[in-house]
Amino acid sequence: MPDVLAIARAEALFVSSVQSSELPAAVEVRRAVAESFARFGSRGCAACVAGEFGDHPEVAVARMRWALAMVSAVYQRRRQPARAFTLTGAACAR
Repeated sequence: MPDVLAIARAEALFVSSVQSSELPAAVEVRRAVAESFARFGSRGCAACVAGEFGDHPEVAVARMRWALAMVSAVYQRRRQPARAFTLTGAACAR
């Protein structure tokens, strides 16, 4: 499941002028997301997405699916290995 930032980025890509048929490169996706955030803000992007789902739900579903996939591919997280924490007696003493 995407996190909140990934969803916001997908909404920004959704409202951009980039089309899935263009097969955009990662740099184009990042630019489109940044421009949409600059133009509409995150709340404005969400509002535009909501409007499209209300007006054209059949098209909006496919576009959001594409936007989520693109964001997932472009903004892959590097997972950090979990750190092992050790507690010593002194740290736990009261």
